[in-house]
Amino acid sequence: MKAQHVRTIARLLAMGAGSDHVDVSTSGLGRSLGMSQQAASRHLVDLADEGLVERAPGGRSVRVTPLGISEVERLHAELGAGLGRARRVDLAGSLVSGMGEGAYYMSLGGYTGQFREKLGYVPYPGTLNVRLDGPGRRAAPLLAGLPSTHIDGFSDGSRTFGPVSCLAAETAGIRSHLVLPERTHHDGSVIEIIAPVCLREEASLSDGSRVEVRVLP
Repeated sequence: MKAQHVRTIARLLAMGAGSDHVDVSTSGLGRSLGMSQQAASRHLVDLADEGLVERAPGGRSVRVTPLGISEVERLHAELGAGLGRARRVDLAGSLVSGMGEGAYYMSLGGYTGQFREKLGYVPYPGTLNVRLDGPGRRAAPLLAGLPSTHIDGFSDGSRTFGPVSCLAAETAGIRSHLVLPERTHHDGSVIEIIAPVCLREEASLSDGSRVEVRVLP
């Protein structure tokens, strides 16, 4: 998102365009932002071209898209981190089965020693995979503003294993970490959680269960 569009999209959100279409007069929008009607109209065109807002054909109705909201949240997180105001991020979704790779990677000596030293525990072999719901996916960019623990990558002589970032979290009220591997087969809608215990058993979870993850600042 271009810097000159930040105030425009913020104004649209203040008008309620983050949750539904709202009628927007470009002259009124321009006055509220201290710019001409033509400039406000140009901003809306640019934002629509970037996929950040959606305009109803032939009308004045405007809505900020999920992508637009994500961009604003990402910017908010970056500013908060820069000002030392990181805050927790609440995520939620449904439990899904992985491909069994988590158990393999979590048991590698190159990782387990660092987990013990840096996180204070060796994770239960395997990761808890959570497919985020819509609000969770929109909140995920805020993770960039939270502190993390870096786990170095390593080589076993025949292949290399990438670094991992770990964010302190609570999953179903249980101490855990959200892991962000540099290399992953998951898309951005699935997050991976590690813990010193088997989260499926401790929290009585099964595939499809709703899982709430609180990522801590």
